[in-house]
Amino acid sequence: MRRPRSNLTPLLRVAAVALALVALPAARAAASTGQTSIIQDDARLDTNPAATLARARLLGANVIRVSVHWNWIAPLPNARKPPRHFNAADPGAYPAARWGLWDTIVLEAHQDGIRVDFDLMGGAPRWALGPGRPAGNTNQNWEPSASAYGAFVHAIATRYSGSYVPAGQSTPLPRVDFWTVWNEPDYGPSLAPQGVPGNLTVENSPRMYRNLLGAAWRSLQGTGHSTSSDTIAFGELAPRGESYWGVFSGMKPLTFLRALYCVDSRYRPLRGLAARIRGCPDTSAGSRRFRSENPALFGASGVSDHPYMRWYAPNHELNPDPTNGSSTTDYSSLGVIGNLTSALDRLQRVYGSRTRFPIYNTEFGYITSPPKHSPDPTSSVRVLYLSPATAADYMNWAEYLSWRNPRIHSFEQYLLYDPYRPTRANDWGGFASGLLSFNGVQKATYYAYRLPLYLPATTTRHGRALEVWGCVRPAGYGLLDTGSPQTAQIQFAPKRTGNYTTVQTVTIDSNNCYFDVHITFPASGTVRLAYTYPAGDALLGNGVGVVSRTVPVTVH
Repeated sequence: MRRPRSNLTPLLRVAAVALALVALPAARAAASTGQTSIIQDDARLDTNPAATLARARLLGANVIRVSVHWNWIAPLPNARKPPRHFNAADPGAYPAARWGLWDTIVLEAHQDGIRVDFDLMGGAPRWALGPGRPAGNTNQNWEPSASAYGAFVHAIATRYSGSYVPAGQSTPLPRVDFWTVWNEPDYGPSLAPQGVPGNLTVENSPRMYRNLLGAAWRSLQGTGHSTSSDTIAFGELAPRGESYWGVFSGMKPLTFLRALYCVDSRYRPLRGLAARIRGCPDTSAGSRRFRSENPALFGASGVSDHPYMRWYAPNHELNPDPTNGSSTTDYSSLGVIGNLTSALDRLQRVYGSRTRFPIYNTEFGYITSPPKHSPDPTSSVRVLYLSPATAADYMNWAEYLSWRNPRIHSFEQYLLYDPYRPTRANDWGGFASGLLSFNGVQKATYYAYRLPLYLPATTTRHGRALEVWGCVRPAGYGLLDTGSPQTAQIQFAPKRTGNYTTVQTVTIDSNNCYFDVHITFPASGTVRLAYTYPAGDALLGNGVGVVSRTVPVTVH
């Protein structure tokens, strides 16, 4: 039976404390002490919020990322003009039915103890688009009005402030305390035109995004959502791009960031026409005001990134990019995430700021074959989609690398389900990065997400220990439901026996799911992680035991 959990949300935030472990912890002084676990599947969430959130909770995710489409909520989204006397900053001015989906998601998530990350991703109503959109083009992000967007953000932030009571109801809606602004603004379909009209080699999307971000920041601050109580991140960067971005192509994320902060490729403030055409200050006095005039760029909770590695290992540092021959020095994929943190620090220093922004991974996953065909027969480059087993290994490896990086504050899984029943017409399943197939069959990645397990080295000499790292992701909910610390067992089976015995027990005594220990194994064999959901809670599995993927070890 599902029961109210209205007091749980603060407890679900990742605690910055070390785990109490039965085994000795590995020495990782520079490592993160925890990461927020995020999951996203808009198609399933929009269709069936309750079941999707229940599945996310069963897997242990403590944040659900939700794409909020502006034109899904705005009135008359296809009209050239908004309704007369429409106060776009007032949530009560919008058609009540258009809030229904988001109200349901927020209420269900609150009941399940899951934080909600609203990505205010755009998709502007027609009346908020700028002039000059090519005839016949349907791009819904063409020169969107920053002031209209700011008013919309004010409305949604008011509605989900924790104190807003909708008309006809007697209790306020739950508070949303995680916000990200727009989606992939360095990518043409998400914000256009990427280049300045008339000179498409000059960055234009950073100017638009700077204005959108500023408007959103003012609205969030004005409705009680500040970084002292909420997570407010900007960027939502696509991790790759082209050297020429034109109208609808993609810009490299660091190119985008430099123009966003009004500096050139050598991180010097822009001047003259180069500044003015990018909407930047063109004098020293203007540059001195830039920091105070753009507080989000210096005071946000962090920068959000989509550090996809495509079909490569998570530590792969490709240079050049084999798909376009371009240098990857301005990319922000996980394998080169240092590019992003270094650039952000350098941009802050230009304006006298010492801020070292955390990175929020808000989209990540591996497309698998099946259902995709590999190599991809439709691609001009050799695309080798991963088997589910290899994708599971890479997922856990990626999360381990993220955990070791103190700048990375979250790990996201996109998607929960593969989006389509695979057919030739949809290129055998589309973006098939789900943990489950389209019809609900659990893939190897499902087990890898629920109980991550990774050994940086899998070969050792007799008597020497191996590092065993992992996460008991559902344990935070088990602790909250039972009031008792949760345990999991690191188990070992000698080669060719399949008989697992527990060699170490780890105790999770906070909402940080991670452990990192050293264990000496007696012989070659396989390692796995085992966990039993608490009894008496049907939502959490009612005492069901589950295991991770297995990792072979060799002892000489």
